[in-house]
Order: sequence, then C-alpha cells, then structure tokens
Amino acid sequence: MFLEFDGLTKTYPGVTALSGVSFGVAKGAVHGLMGENGAGKSTLIKILSGDVAANAGGLRIDGTQQTYATTRDAFDAGVIVIHQELQLVPELSVAENLTLGRFPAQAGVIARRRMQEMVAARLQAAGIDIDPRAKVATLSIGERQMVEIAKAVMLDARVIALDEPTSSLSSRESEVLFALIGRLRAEGKVILYVSHRMDEIFRLCDGLTVLRDGKLAAHHATLDGVTRDQVVSEMVGRKISDIWGYRPRTPGAVRLQAQGITSPALPEPASFQVRAGEILGFFGLIGAGRSELMRALFGADPRRGSLRIDGAEITAQTPRAMIRAGLVLCSEDRKHDGILQGRSIEENIAISSRRHTSRFGILNRRAEADTADTYISRLRIRTPSRAQDILNLSGGNQQKVILARWLSEQGVKVMIVDEPTRGIDVGAKAEIYDLLFGLAEQGLAVIVVSSDLPEVMGICDRIHVMCQGRIRTDLHRADFTEHAILSAALPDRS
Repeated sequence: MFLEFDGLTKTYPGVTALSGVSFGVAKGAVHGLMGENGAGKSTLIKILSGDVAANAGGLRIDGTQQTYATTRDAFDAGVIVIHQELQLVPELSVAENLTLGRFPAQAGVIARRRMQEMVAARLQAAGIDIDPRAKVATLSIGERQMVEIAKAVMLDARVIALDEPTSSLSSRESEVLFALIGRLRAEGKVILYVSHRMDEIFRLCDGLTVLRDGKLAAHHATLDGVTRDQVVSEMVGRKISDIWGYRPRTPGAVRLQAQGITSPALPEPASFQVRAGEILGFFGLIGAGRSELMRALFGADPRRGSLRIDGAEITAQTPRAMIRAGLVLCSEDRKHDGILQGRSIEENIAISSRRHTSRFGILNRRAEADTADTYISRLRIRTPSRAQDILNLSGGNQQKVILARWLSEQGVKVMIVDEPTRGIDVGAKAEIYDLLFGLAEQGLAVIVVSSDLPEVMGICDRIHVMCQGRIRTDLHRADFTEHAILSAALPDRS
C-alpha cells in the first residue's frame, strides 16, 4: 500500500477522536472516507496534514514512516489537503494564491507575467476556466473551491485529500473536478475523497473506509457488491429506511408575504408567500439568486419591495430588526456568517437571545448554561462540554449550534435555512429534517434553500425554482418531478 494508517489514536480532554484506526490505500487509487460528523474523519485528515499529532500509531507513505513536526513536513512529504473551509487569501489574485511562498522572481523582483502565464497553463491543463489575474475576493464560492483544488495540481502532490470538494460546486464545476480526479489517478496519485454524497463515492472511488465513533467501522478494498444501504448502516450503526421522513401537515394562515423584493444583487422582483406550518423550498443552480433573496429578506443586504409577517408591514431593514420581527436566517456560509469563531458553544447559542436573559446589562450565566445544555442534548451536538470552542466541532455539529441559537430565540415565526445539510452526514441529516418538521408542526413558516434536489423534493411541501435571479415556477408536492424542477432551473436557450 502506498498510503498506510497504522493504529492511529488521538484523544482530547473528555473525548476519544480516533481509536486504533488502520487501513491502506494503493497507489493510483481514489479511496472514499465516510462517517457521521464526529466519527473521526477530520481528525484523521489533520494527522495526515500535520495539523495535529497522534497519541499512538503511525503513518507511512510509500513505505517510509512519517513524523511531522509541522504542516510543512507533510507538505514536503507530498501531502496536500483541500479543506472544506477554504484556505485562500481573498485580496490576492488567483495566480498569487497558487504560487504563494514560491513566487517566480528575477533579480529579487516577482516575475508577475511569468507567474500568470505559468498558472494559466496549469489551470488550462486541468480544465479549470478561471482568470489567473482575478482577485479571489471577486470569485463565487464555487470558483474559489476550484482554485483551492488547483493547488494540488500546482504542487504536484503525491497524496491528495479532498474534504467535501463538491459542497460549493455547480454540476458543471463538479464534472470538471471529476475529470481532474481521473487524470490524477492515471498519474498514480493517491486521492482520499471525504464526502457525504453517496453517488459521488460510488461513481469515483475504488474503495471505501467507514469510521464510526472514532473507530474503523468498515473497510472495503473494492466497492464491488457493496450497497448504499450497507454503507449507511455501517456509518450510523442502524438502518435508516427513509432519510427524509416526510410528515404531511395542513398549513395555516399566510405567515410571510413578500411582494416585489429586489436588492443590488437581485434586480428581478421576487414575490411569494409561505404559510404557518409549511416548508417551502427554493431550488436553483449556483448563481440563480436564492441566497441573495434570503439575505435581502433578512436585512443583510438592502432591499426594496413589501414584506409582511402575520399581515404586519415590516419596514426595518437590519438583521437585528428582522430577528425582533420574528424572521431568522441560517446562512449557507456558516464559517463567515454563522459561527462566532474562537467562542464557546454556550456563547454561540446564547448570543442572539441575551436580551431575554440579561437584566440591567448583567448576563444570566446560569440561564445561558442551562439553555446550552438543553440544546446540546436535544440536537445531539457531539462535544465534551458547552465550554468547547466551536472551531473544534465538525461542520455538522457547528450547523446544529447555529440552529440551536435560533431555537433558543423567543418569538421566531419564520426560519430560513440556507443549505441546512451541506457537509453533514446521513444520520445528522435525518435529525435535522426531523427538527424542521417539528418546527413546522409548531406553526413556524420554514424556508429551505438547497442545491440538493432530492433534499428539497424529500422534505418540502412546495418548491420555488429560481433561475437567473427570478422565481420561475411554484410546484406543489404532488407535482414534484426531477424533470419539472430541473427544466425550470436551466436558463432558456438564446
């Protein structure tokens, strides 16, 4: 085996992240890594990249035992990890990001033309259509993901770990990535592919390893004869017959009514309504305007048009005012717009509702602690304590903390969840869907924005399909078909 993990164990105070994990990957293979959030995948990747050191066990590459003191040692050994949370410098160009620390120079001066030509050639060879001169800050999330992936090509890595690489990519961009992975495999690279998307695992991977609770749950050297249901059972330790668990409801009165909503990022007027007890989905391709519409509703971007909640006109246009009016948003970009980095789980849950628990500017720490404990238990947030830094949690558990924040807020009438299960394992998905159904049953109007077509079809009562900044259709559950939804999502041919 070219890449070998041998009895890896990693413990933190109060939790065992990995326990005696051993498996190998052959040269020129794409190997899947799956497991619920908190199963140990991120810890394994951090050990591979030199971010953390194992307490026991070893790591070998091409038969050589690896001992990392820093991430630079892993880099020198030919290991590149493309994280789900992108590691780019927004104010630098694409070319500068891809040559950072290795700028071509002449007489001590950066040779920018040579740098741009070199990067342009490598991007073209990889099939990535991005201007190397463009500043990263001007790119879409999907384009930034492609730039991050291009690092592995530029650095000629021997072992490449991809952590949820398609989570922000369009279908076209995903196909470019899949073709690139095929070329890297043919060159003899080892690809460790971490994903919750079962279709991608079975399409791309030669073998698969499943982790559960920090231990090796299953290792498949080949996927011949392995079924999706089998992998789900290996991940969660139980069978999940219907991940969606759809529960029909009878919607009540109109809770949110939006009429002619526009914003700088959404020039086409959007009008729709959602009722109490209803789950309304918004589907569309990347750039369709779904998230831009939700940001305008939440007051994160300026808006024009009429907005009513329970019949009352809402003129306020700031997130604070919208929260007080009963509308909350779980953003698609939880790292930048959701979590409070470097703060505890308790603080992240309490931050929005402190006006209800404090008196005369004095915080009620006991009430905040009790609330945090309640939602940690209710949402099954995997953490040794409420004092844990939220950055130490997996992406799925961070998402649960954000949901807990809004659930602890009093007077919520409309909850918008943008990509609620991006990067979240199948078991946690089922829990979040159950939670959304429960909120609807309590009378909330729930809006789900998702690029996952089976997800919106599985949990929504109605679906609005957006394309090029406008709502193109309104489908009721009885009319849901993949053809109808995708046809509305695709731009008209000119």
